[in-house]
Amino acid sequence: MRKILECCPTCQGRIEVTELHCPSCETTVRGRYEGCTFCQLSPEDIRFVALFVASRGNVKEMERETGLGYWTIRGRLGEVIDRLGLGAAAPPPDRQRDVLEAVARGELTAADAERWLAEGGSGSREG
Repeated sequence: MRKILECCPTCQGRIEVTELHCPSCETTVRGRYEGCTFCQLSPEDIRFVALFVASRGNVKEMERETGLGYWTIRGRLGEVIDRLGLGAAAPPPDRQRDVLEAVARGELTAADAERWLAEGGSGSREG
């Protein structure tokens, strides 16, 4: 499926859709339309979101499907949330609680959690 243009191919400025046309019945609709929320995502981000939804948000399943680690997947998800403009409205996560919950769910070993917390929680953990 071809995506609608997100910016002007000449100057890279914001583009505005002003006309829609149905080739089947020749109806033309004119106005000003905004792109959908997900239109701003790259094809790679859209595949990631589709996989997230297909796995019902189960990061363990995503680990099996992608071969990526828990913290890499969490990081990618955070990047997509930020690109969608949804990150600012959400409160910052409590990293220690997240790590302990990941251990409780069996998504992270106690040794990895201890190492990650000792490093101050900086950077991505590869599971």
